Parts: sequence; structure tokens; C-alpha cells
Amino acid sequence: MGHAVKDYLSAAEIAALALPGLPATKRGVAFAAERAGWAARERNGKGGGVEYAVAALPPEARVAYLGHHVDDIELPVSLAREAAAEPEAATLGAPAAEARDARLAVLALSDSIATQAGIGRKRADAYFCDCYNAGQVDVAGWIKAAVKRITPRTLARWRAFAKAGHKSRLAVDRAAARRGTGVLDRANGGEVRTYVLALLAKQPQLTAHHIRALAADRFPTVQVGGRVQPLPPVRTFQNALKSWKASYRVELESIRNPDGFKSTMRFAARVAMPAQRLNEVWQIDASPADVLLIDGRHTIYVCLDVYSRRMIATVSKTPRASAVGLLIRKAIVIWGVPERIKTDNGSDFVARTTQRLFAALGIEHETSAPFSPEQKGHVERAIGTLQRGLMRTLEGFIGHSVADRKVIENRKAFSARLGETAEDMFKVALTAADLQQRLDAWCADVYGNAPHAGLKGQTPIAVAAMSRITIRRIEDLRALDMLLAPVAGKNGLRTVTKSGLRIHDTYYSAGFLGLDIGRTVLVRMDEADMGRAYVFDQDGETYLGEAISPELLGIDPAAAARAVRAEQKQMVDDSIADAKRAARKIKASDFAGAIHRQALKDAGTLIEFPKPTSAHDTPSLAAARSVAAAGVTSAHSDAVAALAERLRAEDAAREAGPVNVRPLRSVETAHQRWNRAREIEAKMAAGSFVEPDDAVWLGGYREGSEYRGFRMTYGDAEEQGFASV
Repeated sequence: MGHAVKDYLSAAEIAALALPGLPATKRGVAFAAERAGWAARERNGKGGGVEYAVAALPPEARVAYLGHHVDDIELPVSLAREAAAEPEAATLGAPAAEARDARLAVLALSDSIATQAGIGRKRADAYFCDCYNAGQVDVAGWIKAAVKRITPRTLARWRAFAKAGHKSRLAVDRAAARRGTGVLDRANGGEVRTYVLALLAKQPQLTAHHIRALAADRFPTVQVGGRVQPLPPVRTFQNALKSWKASYRVELESIRNPDGFKSTMRFAARVAMPAQRLNEVWQIDASPADVLLIDGRHTIYVCLDVYSRRMIATVSKTPRASAVGLLIRKAIVIWGVPERIKTDNGSDFVARTTQRLFAALGIEHETSAPFSPEQKGHVERAIGTLQRGLMRTLEGFIGHSVADRKVIENRKAFSARLGETAEDMFKVALTAADLQQRLDAWCADVYGNAPHAGLKGQTPIAVAAMSRITIRRIEDLRALDMLLAPVAGKNGLRTVTKSGLRIHDTYYSAGFLGLDIGRTVLVRMDEADMGRAYVFDQDGETYLGEAISPELLGIDPAAAARAVRAEQKQMVDDSIADAKRAARKIKASDFAGAIHRQALKDAGTLIEFPKPTSAHDTPSLAAARSVAAAGVTSAHSDAVAALAERLRAEDAAREAGPVNVRPLRSVETAHQRWNRAREIEAKMAAGSFVEPDDAVWLGGYREGSEYRGFRMTYGDAEEQGFASV
């Protein structure tokens, strides 16, 4: 860093500066000033004497002095903005842009010194270049590295480009100019380079010796610039590999380690606020704990409220759906009920038990796409923070990776750890309860009070405290515990039989089940007493009652069966008591009349509009009218009446006389009943009159299994047309 520029200097100060063209002693400077007649003034400091005006010094001396006594120059802000705004700037690489900025900084420094020295541009440039090349001008290290030597002609060319608005013309990247010009880059039109990159992607551990041997087998000779030549030596391959591994680092990583590329290199946009309110979105995930416990390694489940970044964690021996349920219960008790929960597609998160719990609580469940942990990045990062921030400080820490574990193991010599168990090696001392206690304390006190960049420097506890939304609470936690109770078997669904519910080769019975024979129900087990089961409807929304297993409860099975039958009978009797009383008041003889009356009522609701009519007449009708008008009684009518009377007498005699013919069947067969039903249905479909007794019989027959069986076999008359069996 330079010092402020003075207007006057003493002879001792000038000599100490060793300026070009001036003596390096106090006496010599005094003689030079006297000969040249430098402007001077009386010195007010201690010792008195005179001071000489800097403006009176020779031009080259003034330039050198100003170069030593200005602050280390950086690129002026205005020049930097102008350079970055040029269209060509977007295509510049980092080295080229740095070279451009360094040249602009040198140009600004030379102009500043020329102005302060009060000399012409050409003379100032010449003096400045001499001083700069001699190291007598103080500049920042990055500028000196980019601009090692300059000439007045170079300064003039740079100044012309800058004045014309082409500052990007000052950019240069010498490495880029040489890139791609090596022998292996050009060999066989780039085929050798492509083959080598493929080998690196396939097996990154191959050395230059391996790669040259493989390349020599495929390319005994190579063509470079139109000439055929032998394959370059190993040293050439070593240099090329070093360059290519740096140039194609991202591309190679995407092929040989897709997960690593996704985690560290693939572009990931940051969402400023994916949740707009408290408890809108929770993210849940699990990870093996980096701590070995007394009873082995456990899994930690983490729940994160995205809006506030609050975190809750639980410990589980193995990944399972019940662990998810316990985590949800803990978070709901402390935070309230969320609107939506996002998880991955792990078996514990998409299990029927977990899905049923979310549905029962009215929580929307969203899953991320397979192999896309970035879609729930908040909880992923939170787990990483927990592993690094807490687990490393606990007894039994085994590292997060194989490499970490190896470092821990290497702390002891092989002879010292020979025969040691993992518990001895890693100083295991914690139980699952101990780890849970430390997790709760760390999440609430350390993580909850740590400022977060995603929260603009606020803490999770502060963000949650400032929220004014209404928290949805579950008042009766026993209801929540019932939803968390394990279901019977895989899905909890069982069919009620006359023996009860069969669960794990044991029958559970209860009186209320007697009214639901054949019904599918949902069964939850009592973890504290496996002899009891809680029965719900199939959707789990209605509680039906408690069923017991006499075998598991130690109750006499016979006594339990009697009690269940008695309870069932009482419930059946209570259910149909009113129906029995009403049935005693109904007479079978009333059926036909009631049905006929209802048919007349239904028909009475139809009103037929009058239609146009015309008189129809024939000669016979005219003759008949003349007879009727004369009052003549028809002999035909008397004959018909006599015939009807004779037929009725014959029917009565037949019924009273002996029966000489024995019918083949005394009752209808199943096929006859089916054919009879089809005939009645055909009449009804055609709009023909049906006897009331036939209609009543058909209604009852349709309710039976015989009719349904024939209909499934032969179809019904309305769809396929009537056909007897």
C-alpha cells in the first residue's frame, strides 16, 4: 500500500527514494537542485532546512515517485461496469476476463500518474513503462501476474480499444489458445482423445501406462496433421490426462458417478420459500445413525417443517411403518396437524399402515420421484446437519462413510486393535433411550436456536413463534393412539364368520358380530393385550366394538361361546321385535288386494289426452243397429249363457268325482319355476295383463338364490328375449 503524495520533499527524502536520474545521497541531491534551480521553501519541521517542489523534479523522477506513492491500484468500478456491459463479455472465460481487467487497471494507473505528474501523454507513457518494468510502480499481485511488461505502443493500443468501446479486445487466454492443439488432441481427428476419455469414464483408476497400452493395441500408429507417426510416449499421455481430467471433470463425473454428479455438480435452483405458512408442508426421511449403540446400529427418522425449519427426530431399531407412525404422533403432539407430508418411495413411507394413517388424519401425502432426493432437499440437508453437528460428538461415533470409519480405526495400531469388537473399538456406551434424549435436546436447543440462511438469518423457533396461523390440534390423544394401533395381518381386513374373526390362527368373537356375518371389517390389535381386538367398518371410519379371544385371555371357551350366543340372540331379538309385532297384524289375503289398489293408484296418475276420432261403419253394423233399435232379443246371447252354465256344471262334477289320473309331479321343479317366471316377465315386458297372484309370486321368487342362479346362466328376458329351459 502506498502513501499520500507530497508536494514538497527534503533532500534526504529524495535521496532515499532512489529516483531515476537523481543522486542517491542527500548532498548530491542538494547540488543537483542548486544546479537546476528547483523551486524550494523553508522546511518547518525539526532541524529546519529547505524542501524542494515535486513538480520541479525531472519527469522520469516524478513518474517514479508517483508510482511508489499511490495506493495499490485496482480496476475502477466504472471501467469494470462498462467492460462487463459489452456484448462480447458474455463469451469470455474467467482467465480472459481477468487479463482484460488487469490491462484496464494498468491503463487507468498510467493515465492517473500522467495527470498528477503534469507531463504530456507520450512522455508519461514512456516514463511509466520504464518504471513499471523496473518494478518501481506498486500494483496488486493479480495485475502484475497478468501484465508482466509493457511498452508505450502497447499502452497506446489498449487506450484506443478502450476509447472505441472494445474493451473486450484487451482480453486474452493463452491457455485457451493452446487448448486442443496437442498431439493426442489431434490424433486421428480426435478419435484417440475420445477413446481415452471413454477409458477414464469406464475405469477411473487406470494409469497413463495402462491407457497407453490399451491405446497402442487399438491405434498402432496415429495420423497428426496429415502425417503418420508412432503413438506418443507415456509422458505425453500423462500430460494429456492431467489436462483432460481438469477440462472434462464435470462430464466424466456425470458418467462414472451419477449420484456424486447430482449431489455436487448438477445445477439445482434454490426455492426461496416452498411453504407459505406454518405446518403447510412437512418433509420426512430416515438415515442410519452414525453412532453405534449398545444394541447395535439404529435408524433415525427426521421430520422437518419446511416453513420454519423446525426439526423432530426419533430412533428406531429398523426402518418400518410403525416408526413413521410414532414420528408423526410426536410431531403432531408438539406442532399440530400438517396439511401435507412429503416423503420418498421407501417401503416404510408407502406402506398400507402409513397410507391409512395419513388418510385417517386428513393429511395429503406426496411422494418424490424415484432416485430424486433433491425433491425433498430440506430434510436431506437437515439430516446431514444432524449427523455432522451431533453424532460426531457422541460416544460410539463410527463415521458417515467407509473412509471416515477407516480413519477412526487407524487411530489404533493393528496390534492394539487385534481381537477387539466393534463396541470396544468405537467406545460404545449409549442406549437407544440415551440417543433419543440427546436428539430431542439438540433439535430443540441447538438446531432450533441456530440462525438459518434460508430463513434470512432467523432461527426456527423465532419463525414459528411469529406465525399467526391457527394450529390444528387433536384434543383426544387416545383417538390418535387408536389410529396408530397395529392392524391384524398385512392390511387389517377380515371377514366376519359365524365363528367370529380369525386372526393369527385364533378366533375373536363378540355378540355384535352376529349381525354382520359375511361383512368385511378392519381390525386393530391392542399391543398391550393381544387377546383383544378393536373392530371398525371397512373404511375404518366407524367403530363397531371390541372382540376378544377366550384362548388368549384365559377364559372358558364354552362359557364365552354361550355368552356370545346370548348377546347375539338379544341383539337379533331387539333388532326385529318391531317387525315381529307388525307381522302379526298382516294377513296374506290382503296381499292381492293391496297390490291391485296400488296398481290402480299408479294408473290413475296417467292422463291420456283426447285424440281425433272418425265414425267407422259397415253394412253389417248398420243392419245390427236396425235390429237393436227394434228391441229384438238376440237368440245368440241366450245360447252363450246356456253353454257357460253347462261347462260350470261339468267342472263341479269332475272335482267331486274320483281322480283316475295321477299327476307326474305334485310340485313345480326349479326349471318349471324359472320358465314360469320368464313367462310372467315376458308378459310384463309386452305390456300384457298379469294376474296379481303371479306378480306377487314373481316378486318373491326374484329375491331368491334360485332365480339369481338361472339369470346368471341364461340371462334375463328383457336383454336376450324369452326362452324356456
